[in-house]
Amino acid sequence: MELERLNAYRVMWLFVFFDLPTETQKERKAAHRFRKDLLKDGFRMMQFSVYIRHSASGENADVHTKRVQKLLPEKGQVSIVRITDKQYSDIINFWGKKIAELSASPQQLELF
Repeated sequence: MELERLNAYRVMWLFVFFDLPTETQKERKAAHRFRKDLLKDGFRMMQFSVYIRHSASGENADVHTKRVQKLLPEKGQVSIVRITDKQYSDIINFWGKKIAELSASPQQLELF
């Protein structure tokens, strides 16, 4: 019980990985809409088929996971990975041979 309460307040990052078919016009439109809807929900593109979002708590991450589930197109694979802020800080990004710094965690204000 105590662990659940602590996880509710843990800062989380959501990664959405997807591989959507784009062979037909209908599939391309569905893939475009999925990406656009992720952006509307506060995700940002890390790579073409990888979007990330900062969540202030595990409960907030649950809300956005359910939203992604409602956005799913008919075809394709979508995976969601949740990691803590600490785990996210250990990511090493390379652009060519140079190491790039992670962007700072967004400041998030929650009103109750």
